[in-house]
Amino acid sequence: MPRTVLEESAIHPAVREQVAGHEAAIVREVQDAMARHPVVVVGMRSNPYPKKARLALDAAGVAHHDLDYGGYLSDWRRRNALKMWSGWPTFPMVFVKGQLVGGASDLGRLIASGELKRMLG
Repeated sequence: MPRTVLEESAIHPAVREQVAGHEAAIVREVQDAMARHPVVVVGMRSNPYPKKARLALDAAGVAHHDLDYGGYLSDWRRRNALKMWSGWPTFPMVFVKGQLVGGASDLGRLIASGELKRMLG
């Protein structure tokens, strides 16, 4: 099922550039990390789930690159841009070889099933 995103034709030409460039730097930073590292964990301070994902990767012996953006009361607008870009509503966002695999629980299932190792193999 394709993800629903507002069609560009439904955005007035006068604001298309503003929409396209909204918090583009944070999205580029994540994309650049994804291009350089097989596993990227995007999280935020004080949230226990990014830590849980990182500990699971460490226990599985999988190297990962970590990006953290603010805490519950800071950088929420920038994080919101990542949510809009990825379509993933929570943190962490875990990417494997450029593919969003979900959050900490989803990652745990990939590790337990052996699929993560196959993806990286």
